[in-house]
Amino acid sequence: MKRFPALATFLFAISLHAQVKIPEQIETDKRLPPKVGSWSLREAVVKDASLPRVLLIGDSIASGYLEPVRKALEGKANIDAWITPISQGDKRLPAIVEDILKQHDYAVVHFNLGLHGWQKGRIPEGQFEPLTHAFVQGIKKGAPKAKLIWATITPVTVKGEPEKLNPEIQPTIDAHNAMALKVMKEEGVAINDLGGLMMQHLPLAAGDMFHWKKEGMVFIVNAVAETLTKALAH
Repeated sequence: MKRFPALATFLFAISLHAQVKIPEQIETDKRLPPKVGSWSLREAVVKDASLPRVLLIGDSIASGYLEPVRKALEGKANIDAWITPISQGDKRLPAIVEDILKQHDYAVVHFNLGLHGWQKGRIPEGQFEPLTHAFVQGIKKGAPKAKLIWATITPVTVKGEPEKLNPEIQPTIDAHNAMALKVMKEEGVAINDLGGLMMQHLPLAAGDMFHWKKEGMVFIVNAVAETLTKALAH
């Protein structure tokens, strides 16, 4: 395959954003840290175009593991990421993700949405499963040959008391994880159980309810890197 110099890759990334019209996503819940400037489609700097391409989809948790995972898979894959606060409650989601995926030939799509979808009314009651099916179908249409991996939603803890699960939010996270697992089984999607993993490491939560200390992120990074490596090998 032809290799593109850095400038051409940069210009191509700009053209990609022009082709894929991603509506601006802004988190309105003040309990969640504002991340307005960092919600974006982040393309890999391609040094070897012969390597398989991977897309990560997720929120600020994915933003935290993106660069370490890129480093872990250096020389094995070119890794793009769509970092977004969108939830299944936004009916534009299937079309947006389909358009993003059509820009490249992706070998693996590792995806999660969850920490911006637990608020009452954000995902209409009784619609989580059909909307999640629609999300997966959008991924399959955009990347029909890709291996798909769903990452379960990580725990939400009490602010300032990281060892305690949040009694207001965590029951919804648990319910959404259970429904998502049902959908993924029906859709034939593999699972990376980051939620179950981090339940074992609650003391490593950052204390802001949603994020993780560096020591906690190591577990997430290793799990994602290992999952992607296995998927790319088969």
